[in-house]
Amino acid sequence: MSLTVDVVVPVYGNWALTKDCLDHLRRQSTAHRVIVVDDAGPDDTVAQITAGYPEVTLIVLERNSGFAAACNHGITAGTGDIVVLLNNDVQADATLLELLIAPFANNPELGSAAPLLFQPDGTIDAVGLCADPTVAGYVRYHGATLADLTIPEPTLLGPYGAVAAYRRRALDAVGLLDEGIFMYGEELDLALRLNAAGWHTTAVTDARGVHLGGATSGRGSARQRERAGFGRGYLLRAWGIMRGRHSLRALTTELIVCGGDLLLSRDLAATSGRLAGWRAGRNASTRPSRAPGIDRSIGLIESLQLRVGGYRRRPQR
Repeated sequence: MSLTVDVVVPVYGNWALTKDCLDHLRRQSTAHRVIVVDDAGPDDTVAQITAGYPEVTLIVLERNSGFAAACNHGITAGTGDIVVLLNNDVQADATLLELLIAPFANNPELGSAAPLLFQPDGTIDAVGLCADPTVAGYVRYHGATLADLTIPEPTLLGPYGAVAAYRRRALDAVGLLDEGIFMYGEELDLALRLNAAGWHTTAVTDARGVHLGGATSGRGSARQRERAGFGRGYLLRAWGIMRGRHSLRALTTELIVCGGDLLLSRDLAATSGRLAGWRAGRNASTRPSRAPGIDRSIGLIESLQLRVGGYRRRPQR
């Protein structure tokens, strides 16, 4: 029995990127439904899609609600067995969808799948996410080359938000993205919840695309760092990390990260974001007590290296 596929593309402006993304989706080798959610964007994306992409289901939000909320609107508007969340700054290879959804057909316990994404310079952008014992998330293989894929990385927890495939039945079981997070960290939280509920994940390295990156917030901008900090603070509270055995490590790490950000950027964006996220996290729903997919072999030093430098070859254990 073939699986039906919904591709949800949340957008906020940047019509040129969205057009490129939709043109790549038109060339996909497998049938799918595209659902674009315009998150009250400032440009003429709605008019452009209406005029030139009649096959696209278009949802227009009246106010800017954030990445998680936009994705959730798209997910609930669809009926596909598999939901693929796709950023508008991704250029999908023609076979990406076909290869990415294939493992779901033979494994009913598979809840999510992650493709191999490249950066424009040809190095790897991501092969899913991993997480350390403080539920800090890291992009796997970021900055590596294809040859490095033979070298073990931290355990795959789930897909990276730029392209993430989910079984709808798994989402029905654990809930959608947490809309308390405006942007950054919501896919990590969902991966943790899926993992805690017993759903499996996999990396599909034959399914490929290019992630242009940083197209909405601006790579390294104060806005981006504040929102990333918000997600971090929110998850620290939602997952009860500061009440557990790893609280001292988490506090040490965040002090180092915020101090370094202050020295490099000369602002308090990362710190203020974390404080705001911590306050908002008190309203988060109760999270599971453990997620087996957390990689407890990621020590403090390695976690700092992953934050700063991305990929580096792990020592033999």
